[in-house]
Amino acid sequence: MSICHRLFRAAATAGLAVVFLAAIGIEAAAIAQTWGVRYWLAGGSAAVVVCVLALVRRRQRAWAAIAGLGIAGLAIAGARLFHLPTEPGPAMALALAVLVGSAVRALPPVPAGVLAAGGLAVVGGACLAARPHASGTTSGASGVVLMNVVAWLGAVTAGLALRLLDDRAAATAEKVRRDERLELARELHDVVAHHITGMLIQAQAAHVVARKDPGQVAESLTGIEAAGTEAMRAMRRVVGLLRDAEDAPPASAGPEQLGVLVERFNRQGPPVRLRMPEQRTAWPPEVTSTVYRIVREALTNVARHAPHAHGVTVTVDQNPAGVRVEVVDDAPPGPARAAHRGGYGLVGMRERVETLGGSLAAGPHPDAGWSVLATLPINEGRPR
Repeated sequence: MSICHRLFRAAATAGLAVVFLAAIGIEAAAIAQTWGVRYWLAGGSAAVVVCVLALVRRRQRAWAAIAGLGIAGLAIAGARLFHLPTEPGPAMALALAVLVGSAVRALPPVPAGVLAAGGLAVVGGACLAARPHASGTTSGASGVVLMNVVAWLGAVTAGLALRLLDDRAAATAEKVRRDERLELARELHDVVAHHITGMLIQAQAAHVVARKDPGQVAESLTGIEAAGTEAMRAMRRVVGLLRDAEDAPPASAGPEQLGVLVERFNRQGPPVRLRMPEQRTAWPPEVTSTVYRIVREALTNVARHAPHAHGVTVTVDQNPAGVRVEVVDDAPPGPARAAHRGGYGLVGMRERVETLGGSLAAGPHPDAGWSVLATLPINEGRPR
C-alpha cells in the first residue's frame, strides 16, 4: 500500500471518528433534555463500542459487523426491558450502517448477504420494541425507527454500488494484466523462434563444415549452444504466460529507440532530458521493450495529467544485476494527478515488470512532481 493511500485511509478514519463523536454528543444532549442524562448511559456506552468497531472494521470486517449487530440487539432488548429510549440511537445506527455497508462491499456474497439480513433484523427488532414511554415521546420513537430504516437502506445501497464499481475496476485491471502478459508472451515467442531458426541454420552449416574442415565444427557447436541457452532462458519466461489459445499476429520486431521517443514527446509536451549509461551491454529483448514501454507510459501520463510540468527527466541506469529506469516530472501536486496515480496503464506495466522478476513503483517525488521507478533484472531470473 502506498504512502498516499495510507494517508487517505487515516484521514477518512479520522473524519469518521469526528462524525461519530458529533452524533454521540447530539444524542446525549437530546436524551438529557427529554429523559434525563442517566437514561443515556447504557445506550451511549453501547453506541461508543459499536462506533469503535466501525473505525477498526478493516482488520476483521465480518467479526466487527457480527459484534456490532449483536451489541445492537442487546441494546434493543435492554431498552425494551428497562424502559429506556428506543435503540439503536443515531450514533449506533450510523456505526451499524458503516459496518453493514463495508461488509456488503468487501465480503464474499454469502457472508455479505447474511450480515445485510442481520442489519434488517436489527431494524425490525427496533421497530417491534419501540413504544412510547412517556407523553409526547411517540414521535421520537417513530423517528428513531425511521432513521434506522433509512440508515440500513443507505448502507446496503452504497455497499452494493461500491461493490459493483470494485468488481468492474478489478475486471478491467485483470483484462489489462492479461493483455499485457499475452503481448509479452508473443514477444518472447518471436525471440525463441528467432534463436531456434539460428540454431537450425548453424546446425546445417556444421554438417557442411564437418565434411570440409572437422576442426571448425566446435565453433559452430558453440554458436548453437549459445543460441539454445538464450532460447531456453526466454522460454522459461514464456511458460505460464500464455493463458489464451487464440492465435494472434506476432508483435513488432522491436521498440523504437528511447531517443526517438523523447524527441517525439518534446514536440507536444514539456522538455525531456534523457540520461543513458555511456556503456551499455546487450539487454534481453523483453527488457529492452519493457524499458521503452515504461518510459512511453510515464511520458503519456505526464502529457495527460501534469500539464503544468516544466520538465521531465528520464534516467536509465545499468548495473551487473539489472536495469533501473526512472521518469520524474516537476509538476506541482494536484487532485487530477492524484486521482490517476493508479491508472490501468501502470497496472499493465506493473504486471509486465513483475512477470520479468522486477518491481515498479509510482507516486509523488520527494522534491516535487511525480515519479515512476522500475527495476528489471537482466540475468536469467525466475518469472512470476
